[in-house]
Amino acid sequence: MSKLIHTLTAPLSKVLLVSACALGLSITATAAPANASQHATLSKSSPVFLGEGGNYPFSEAVRVGDTLYMSGQIGFKDGKLVKGGVKAETKQALDNIHATLLKYGYQKSDVVKCMAMLTDMDDFADFNDVYKATMAKPYPVRSAFGVSELAAGASVEVECIAVK
Repeated sequence: MSKLIHTLTAPLSKVLLVSACALGLSITATAAPANASQHATLSKSSPVFLGEGGNYPFSEAVRVGDTLYMSGQIGFKDGKLVKGGVKAETKQALDNIHATLLKYGYQKSDVVKCMAMLTDMDDFADFNDVYKATMAKPYPVRSAFGVSELAAGASVEVECIAVK
């Protein structure tokens, strides 16, 4: 009888041991590190829509938590597109972005991503000259696209995201 009990309990003991170990590994793999509560705070922020697009159906920026998503800027000054081509338009667009940043309590150094849209990719070098002179290292990550047309006949539009 004891041989029969040993024959039945030995495999059962192994199954229970393996199951307990697997459960322990599973709990360990999904558990937060001991000091995680000191460094990470989970919070959900509702978007705050800032500014208006004037006659256009968009907000100037949206803040979610510490992140500011800005609408694209073209080289508008005093309600008109600046003259002087892609360099002048790029400078004005970046100045407009800087003004938006300051208006909502951010700095150029808070910019983490920009997207540039150019109607002529042959203007990319001129765009980069102005961008490098206006932005500082470390430069934000950036995408650049050639597009067929932009609002108001602009040659360039720049859109950025900033984080405090």
